[in-house]
Amino acid sequence: MRTVVYFYSSTSGMVRSFALRLGREAFDLGDREVRRSVPDGPWVLLTPSYKTGNVDNDTIPEPVRRFLASPVTRRRLVGVMGSGNRNFGEHYQAACRQIARTSGRPVLFEFELQGTTWDVEEARSILEDLDRALDVEHTRREAGAQA
Repeated sequence: MRTVVYFYSSTSGMVRSFALRLGREAFDLGDREVRRSVPDGPWVLLTPSYKTGNVDNDTIPEPVRRFLASPVTRRRLVGVMGSGNRNFGEHYQAACRQIARTSGRPVLFEFELQGTTWDVEEARSILEDLDRALDVEHTRREAGAQA
């Protein structure tokens, strides 16, 4: 089973570009129908951070916040990846880290802006490892249920 990626990308399209280069099923939270859906199984969130030090700026993009409002969606989340801009200083990757902390899920990978070719390869490797771990866990649970 391949873990799907749900992402939000601003008009710049940098996060969208990264998500599509991962080579797996990816859903855009900018699409209202996607935002209203519920993942069928384990999924990974790919989100940008926007907080630049202005206390009035919200760190987590609203489409991401709305998608995470569903308890089932939150329960199926297995990890978070973040895109950020180091120019944001202490707020670099703030959304990714805040979501991970709040959800109790790990930060799987962080990259700057649209990411490099190496970033994409590293993220692919992390997702493949995650897929294998989830497959092992699923097999273990099935074996325990049959015993």
